[in-house]
Amino acid sequence: MKFTKINTNNVIQSWGNSYSSIIDNFLNSLGVEGNTLFLFKMIIISISLVLFCLLADLIARKTILVIIERIIKKTKNTWDDVLIEKKVFKHVAHIVPALLIGVLAPVLYEGHPDWILALEKISEIYLTIAFIITIVAFFKAFQFYLESRPFLKGKPLDSYMQLIRLIVYILGGIYIISILVDKSPMGIFSALGAMSVVLMLVFKDTILGFVGSIQIAANDMVKIGDWVEFPKFGADGDVIEIKLQTVKVQNWDKTITTIPTYSFVSDAFKNWRGMSESGGRRIKRSISLDMNSVKFCDENLLNNLKNIDLLKDYFSKKTEEIESFNSGKDINHSANIRQLTNLGSFRAYLEKYLSINKKISKEMTFLVRQLAPNEKGLPIEIYVFSSEQRWAHYEAIQSDIFDHIIAILPEFELNVFQNPSGNDFKKLGV
Repeated sequence: MKFTKINTNNVIQSWGNSYSSIIDNFLNSLGVEGNTLFLFKMIIISISLVLFCLLADLIARKTILVIIERIIKKTKNTWDDVLIEKKVFKHVAHIVPALLIGVLAPVLYEGHPDWILALEKISEIYLTIAFIITIVAFFKAFQFYLESRPFLKGKPLDSYMQLIRLIVYILGGIYIISILVDKSPMGIFSALGAMSVVLMLVFKDTILGFVGSIQIAANDMVKIGDWVEFPKFGADGDVIEIKLQTVKVQNWDKTITTIPTYSFVSDAFKNWRGMSESGGRRIKRSISLDMNSVKFCDENLLNNLKNIDLLKDYFSKKTEEIESFNSGKDINHSANIRQLTNLGSFRAYLEKYLSINKKISKEMTFLVRQLAPNEKGLPIEIYVFSSEQRWAHYEAIQSDIFDHIIAILPEFELNVFQNPSGNDFKKLGV
């Protein structure tokens, strides 16, 4: 800003002249003359100007800002309360001293153009910094307000606000440089344009992060609180922070993994949010059975299984189907007729057992299936969803199910397949 003496303001001009005369008379009374008089006069005026600025800042904060805050508190809006909470108006008060310098400097330093020019630059730089701090504080308050909105919860707002702050700092820095070198800001921009290749390299991560943040937000790929797995970076845990260049993931062992934001667009990762939003958590586990133990149910086994309450409806239905199918067939050969197997009965039991378990979701995929046999036996897989998502509770439900499965297998005369261990060899006398 260029200072011009305000001729119409006779009061300020008269006060300035009087104040300058008082300082001259005071120093003369002390016997100070010549260059020493000028030096001491400039020191006293400079100290006085600093004190005036501090007083103006205090008055602005204690009076004007208090009035503004009282007015805001009486409004029904909530967004303006955030401006008070984040002390935005406190930063606005710093603009007042800069404006005061613009009014007093030409008066107090009249006849000393070099001092006025120096103060012009100092005041303009100070005013620019005050504006930068105020704008940054406003956007921080704006971010805080947006994050409190339910529909924006978890969105990577911090990335956008970081970019805005970066732009404000860059523009402010360029303007301050233009003040110091006494050149137009556009001239500085032109010089930076010639260095665009270098700037692209310097801000490569920032640019990629910004692009990544836009795609993450637009496609709702990840947000704060999501459980993600990112094998490339060894990350497996909750997203705790999304910034312009990095995303922080707190792993289950409480370590922190920092991942470049753009990697969530360029690389593959798993987001478990769908699981948490669905209200269930998948249980997908199999148990391998010894195929040598699979057989048709004989009379003794059938009588034993029919005493199991969960299988009564199953046997009633199957017996009717089998009798109808076998009618008129040669029952002396097992290949000619249908018979119940211990494995089929076991699968029916598992389906019924899981269906009455209140901790298993009935609204989602519910499946007990037989997988392809292999050298480790015949896998029977349970593919259901637990209604409990908390890790410890989920694991407890899963363990209870398989504890019961392993314990109930002998009732069906089925054996679990497992590789021979030391005890097995001891029994064989090896």
